[in-house]
Amino acid sequence: MQRFLDFIGNSPSSFHAAFEVAQQLQGFTYQDEAMPWDATPGGHYTIRGGGIIAWWIPETTASSFRIIGAHTDSPGFMLKPTPQAISAGWHQAQVEVYGSPILASWLDRELVLAGRIMLTDGTERLVTTGPLLRIPHLAIHLSRDNDIKLSKQTHMQPLFAVGDSAPELLEIIANHAEVRSDEIVTWELITCDAQPPALFGANNEFIASGRLDNLSSVYAGLQAFLRATQDAEEIIVLACFDHEEIGSATISGAAGPFLSDVLERTARAMGKNHEQLRQMFARSSCVSADAAHSVHPNYVSKHDPVSQPRINHGPVLKFNSNQRYASNAPTAAMWERACVSAGVPSQKFTSNNDVPCGSTIGPITATRLGIATVDVGVPLLSMHSIREMAGVVDMEWFTQALHAYLVD
Repeated sequence: MQRFLDFIGNSPSSFHAAFEVAQQLQGFTYQDEAMPWDATPGGHYTIRGGGIIAWWIPETTASSFRIIGAHTDSPGFMLKPTPQAISAGWHQAQVEVYGSPILASWLDRELVLAGRIMLTDGTERLVTTGPLLRIPHLAIHLSRDNDIKLSKQTHMQPLFAVGDSAPELLEIIANHAEVRSDEIVTWELITCDAQPPALFGANNEFIASGRLDNLSSVYAGLQAFLRATQDAEEIIVLACFDHEEIGSATISGAAGPFLSDVLERTARAMGKNHEQLRQMFARSSCVSADAAHSVHPNYVSKHDPVSQPRINHGPVLKFNSNQRYASNAPTAAMWERACVSAGVPSQKFTSNNDVPCGSTIGPITATRLGIATVDVGVPLLSMHSIREMAGVVDMEWFTQALHAYLVD
């Protein structure tokens, strides 16, 4: 479990997460998308920004793809192109809300800035600051009714210094990147909690961390994928997309051409024509792996009265009749078979009819490619909080079930 905690700690942004996945693909060949495609047996991977796709081609003739899809991004606050301002003598970072974070959870926490910067020489560099920012709450004495409605613009701008002698924010970032501030052209930097992940609970059975949505799926998918390279008889794929939290409509998101490019170019390089490619897609499947909701003991009425998954009771199979999740009867049966094969308990989630559910990359992948897809994930509490909660044994079970899906 410490390896998972380290993975999260080393992945403060989607760009770092893609890099960390790549670091674990020992022996895999990097595929430059601007170069001819390599379809030799073995492991391959390619990176687009904060997204990464890895695939393994077996020695035997493969007729389909088995895909695990996840996403590397999490809600937070992105640094604006005009990075700072001064208010009442305080130096503040100017940020824009990314996705849908639970705003109040970000108050009174020390925050890191992490992501990528672009330099004048055209190169890209990953950077992570130390604890730098904080969004302080208003004291109770100045708001006796404790009824402040947080404004994303007015109340969520973090401070980092006070007084006339404070350094420029860009200078601080440059120091952490070991470059000069005048070498930085632009950036994609997001906030995350400076507190590291930790285990807690009566028996250390719970995980507390930011970005469990959805690094829990990225990590479990990666471990299952690496194990499956020993036994896979079909082409297995791990697709970790960026920008799921804002709709996926980017070149590295699930609504873009990233996955279809990899699958089609791989099939073409194997000598498949268009008709044979479509046949491969018809035989293929995808597991959309994204965090699920655990029943909340203080808000039970927000959940379906019967379908109430719990942390440390197994991965969750997600259904929605309006296709916010891609699961259907055949793909749900496929997932249940994988859980049985792995000896893993399975839970089901459907939302309360009065409480709309979210969505995932699952319906996007199914719609774009016509590949049968199922939506699953580990149950969380505090989803989209700065510090979410998951179960230790769920992570182990999820990895085992994903592995069974890839090889059985």
